[in-house]
Amino acid sequence: MKLNKQKIILVTGGAGFIGSHLIEKLVEDKNNKVVSLDNYFIGTIDNHINGAEYIKGETKDIEEHTKELPDIVYHLGEYPRVLTSFDDIELVVRFNILGTSAVLEFCRKNNIKLVYAGSSTKFGDNIGGKNESPYAWSKANNTELVNNYGKWFNLPYVIVYFYNVYGGREISKGKYATLIGIFSRKYKNKKVLPVVSPGIQRRAFTHVDDIVEGLVLAGEKGAGDGYCLGAEKTYSVLEIAELFGGEIEMLPEKRGDRRASTIDLVKMKELGWSAKIDIVDYIKEFKENNSL
Repeated sequence: MKLNKQKIILVTGGAGFIGSHLIEKLVEDKNNKVVSLDNYFIGTIDNHINGAEYIKGETKDIEEHTKELPDIVYHLGEYPRVLTSFDDIELVVRFNILGTSAVLEFCRKNNIKLVYAGSSTKFGDNIGGKNESPYAWSKANNTELVNNYGKWFNLPYVIVYFYNVYGGREISKGKYATLIGIFSRKYKNKKVLPVVSPGIQRRAFTHVDDIVEGLVLAGEKGAGDGYCLGAEKTYSVLEIAELFGGEIEMLPEKRGDRRASTIDLVKMKELGWSAKIDIVDYIKEFKENNSL
């Protein structure tokens, strides 16, 4: 029997923010062959990590793009934003419905373990829950489908849920920028910080390093649904803006913007995981390194 057999790991969305950090962690193990499949919708070659292989293509075409069968698939490559999903409904359907269906079929036919990145939006408190936005609906629908593939076809799977990820390589410009990325860029440029009303929306801001540690752990030891990756302490958007400091501009409320989400950390704690980095310390260090 061959010792130290090479493990092939496929990461969809591997040129994106979270995907690139995951790949950076996975390539540390020299027994891993890490492959990214990304359509570069928001991913970028600037996020490429030495030691990984990169394929440009859509997840709906995963079968034709994959030359070697992976041992595990980390499926992060979907349409990523709540507020813009109303304008991008065709992309939501293509990336999240057609793409994920193809990934599931690929994993089913080849008996490959799937780690699916669900969305914490389905745990939101707004009336209608998962139906508050095309993005939230598609992600909740996909978690249901992944669970059913496990029941119907004995597909080995894990579903993880990300809570407001921030950190290096975060998108800070354009319509797909994320909150901490926007605030960081605005702060450095001495600009007003935009806060969507009412500002009391609470978030479990979680550093990407903590997310990646949890992802790898869930992929190795997890099974089934319910693995939430989030910080225990939450902060309102307005509190975060005030931590950065400077002038704040209140923007009108936006459709689909949930006030809060529930988080159940039991399953990740059972695996020995908890978030270690606090957003307050991160902002303090950021400000010290980018003093006005």
